[in-house]
Amino acid sequence: MSSLLHMRSLSRLSFDALLNFKPNSINQVKQLHAHFITNAITSPSLLAKLIHHYCAFSSPTPHYYAYAYAYTFFLHLPSPNIFLLNTLIKCLPPRSSILVFADWVSRESLVFDDFTYIFALGACARSPPSLWEGKQIHARTLKQGVWSNVLVQTTAIHFYANNKEAGLARLVFDEMPERSSVTWSAMIAGYCSQKGRIVCYVRDALVLFRAMLVDNCGVKPSTTTMVCVLSAASQLGVLETGVCVHGYIEKTLLAPESDVFLGTGLVDMYSKCGCLGSALCIFGRMRERNVLTWTAMTTGLARHGRGKEALELLDEMVAAAPEDGVKPNAVTFTGLLSACCHAGLVKEGLQLFHTMQSSEFRVMPRMQHYGCIVDLLGRAGHLKEAYEFIKRMPVQPDSILWRSLLSACKVHGDVAMGEEVGKILLQLQPQQSFADFVAASEDFIALSNVYASAERWEDAETVREAMKVKGIETKPGCSSVQTIGESFSMNEL
Repeated sequence: MSSLLHMRSLSRLSFDALLNFKPNSINQVKQLHAHFITNAITSPSLLAKLIHHYCAFSSPTPHYYAYAYAYTFFLHLPSPNIFLLNTLIKCLPPRSSILVFADWVSRESLVFDDFTYIFALGACARSPPSLWEGKQIHARTLKQGVWSNVLVQTTAIHFYANNKEAGLARLVFDEMPERSSVTWSAMIAGYCSQKGRIVCYVRDALVLFRAMLVDNCGVKPSTTTMVCVLSAASQLGVLETGVCVHGYIEKTLLAPESDVFLGTGLVDMYSKCGCLGSALCIFGRMRERNVLTWTAMTTGLARHGRGKEALELLDEMVAAAPEDGVKPNAVTFTGLLSACCHAGLVKEGLQLFHTMQSSEFRVMPRMQHYGCIVDLLGRAGHLKEAYEFIKRMPVQPDSILWRSLLSACKVHGDVAMGEEVGKILLQLQPQQSFADFVAASEDFIALSNVYASAERWEDAETVREAMKVKGIETKPGCSSVQTIGESFSMNEL
């Protein structure tokens, strides 16, 4: 590529060939840009590819100014058009896309088309919280008469769901006169992505899927739809529902082992529903496995306390890497470390923690990895080592790590360390939101329980009184019972 860039004059076909290569640095993109100028290239398709190359280096931080280059390049075009603006909005990082869209709304020099609004709403969906910006774009689609486009409405569903407004997403969905398979998938996936009231939203997702099957519009579920439905079934944790979904896939679509995403969804669903044998069977039959597949299987083994099998699976994954090119990522190692925690494999877990940072994997530890090591040491009763591990961390430990150690102190009866850790936890609580108050109540109660386990009743009562003074209430517990009459069933399939 570099030799071609030194040529003084390049044909359009040469430019097209060059742009199909992925540049290794921002300087190579600049060289291409220079040849665009000297050769007076004005082809919109070639200019769009150059914008795409600039935007590819706009994140992360080392090439942050590539965004400025891309936007400056667009602004200095002799005749910027809507196709190139759409390309810019589509390729930039989400927050930058929103800013560019807002800039051109104020300029009023280009007439936006459907794709402009689709890409702008998509940027709002990928960068929550951006509810206010997305609502403004939604309003403009109504004013400009492009709201009737199914893709615009579907993107709006995706936007509202990602911004924790499942109710507004469902309102858009219900008012649509026409829906595609992507629309149904977006709404089902939107329900599954909600964090609060998970069971209610997951049930809504499965009810919506059943409505899709009986709808007279003729739209059939795609593999993407079924992956979303499997996610809902796995979160609900009801094996009967998951088996029915599996049967529907086998009957109407294809053998799950021939599709890596469906296969991975089934592995995840069966392991979460307690049927590890079925998960292993599907995993063994899959023709292709990606990193998500391996991670789902290792996490499933970890969930069932089969730590040694999870570590053996890592060896199998590493052995297959030269052939399929799949290497474990940060999430995979989180599942493996969790497996060591549940199986009590202290030595193996510590070794794995150091192995993941080696030149072979180059996975830098994140907070969840540190948390697994603290949990591993705490469960084994190595409380002093866990405390020292937290103190030596290169990053600031969060409250979850301290809470894990406090729980271990209670289990092993170390009141002195439990008291110290409990006081650290109480100092970390900002207590500004409802979630903060819930976390604070858990920390107060945990410290109170440590005192109670040592029969230090006066100290336990002091902690409880402090809760009353601060107005912190105990979060009520709840249980769910599955009965034949009340459980969600998909027998109608």
